[in-house]
Amino acid sequence: MGGSNSLPPFGHALSGSAGALIALALTYPLDIIKTRMQVQSGALLKKSNRAFVEDEDLVPEYTSMWHAFQSILGNEGIEGLYAGLPAGLLGTASSNFAYFFWYQTIREYHARRATGPTSTAVELALGALAGALSQLTTIPVSVVITRQQTTPKARRMTFSETWMSIVREEGVTALWKGLKPSMVLVSNPAITFGMFERLKTLVVGKQAGRPLSSGEVFVIGAMAKTLATVVTYPYIMAKVRLQWKPPKEHAHNPELQFKSAMDVLRKVLKAEGLVGWYKGMQPQILKAVLSQALLFVLKDKIDKYTLVAFMLVRGASAGSSVVVQRNR
Repeated sequence: MGGSNSLPPFGHALSGSAGALIALALTYPLDIIKTRMQVQSGALLKKSNRAFVEDEDLVPEYTSMWHAFQSILGNEGIEGLYAGLPAGLLGTASSNFAYFFWYQTIREYHARRATGPTSTAVELALGALAGALSQLTTIPVSVVITRQQTTPKARRMTFSETWMSIVREEGVTALWKGLKPSMVLVSNPAITFGMFERLKTLVVGKQAGRPLSSGEVFVIGAMAKTLATVVTYPYIMAKVRLQWKPPKEHAHNPELQFKSAMDVLRKVLKAEGLVGWYKGMQPQILKAVLSQALLFVLKDKIDKYTLVAFMLVRGASAGSSVVVQRNR
């Protein structure tokens, strides 16, 4: 479980989840905007041989991040910018708890058996394995979040109603839509945390053990997440497309039916060119960079409070044990 002055994996999971929740709440409107931009279907429908059918469930065509913000705020109010927030918080808490728990557990296991410093390749592999274990258990929440974020306000349901609707209409396996690209995307946090560790080493230099300032943590976290997002963004878009449900008037249009992430990328490339792979990347990067940088900063602070809490609990437990021994 770690030494008396260090957090166990469970403690890292708690602090990581808490930091991620705060970061998500502050950046959630950007998440809504990027998701809706990712599932815009105007270009794909124009490529279809079928006659275009007006459908109010279709996500509007936004020309920019600012246009999307204005449109959502004007048509749905502030509520529209926070559609699906409860599910988003649940998803973030569960995925980050699982990720930090597995990452710290695997890293400590490796550290006990390593004979030298951890290489960048190994650092990435550890993060990828932790991400894969996390995704297997948390992707159903991601599917529900995508549906809530892309459903018109008049037909938007609660988390449990959306969950049951998916199971009833598409089967239980639909809750794991986008699992394959999600497995590929475990490289995102792996690249992020791997780059963060490398950049941190460069910044600290010969002053090994020197704690980073909040400003340094923020900048390094932002740089690491930007690189990871640019590299993996096409698959991020493909995963959201797979989890999205086409509107009823276009439910059987072959241009909106996707068999795999590669099928999404192929159809989008054909309809919109390479730029289609990066639709919504501006809010994605802004949201990802801000939330990840905030997460690094917040987790560092929360780690300290969590460690104090763990030490108090350990002290209380030790005190109770002494009392029990004396009363025997």
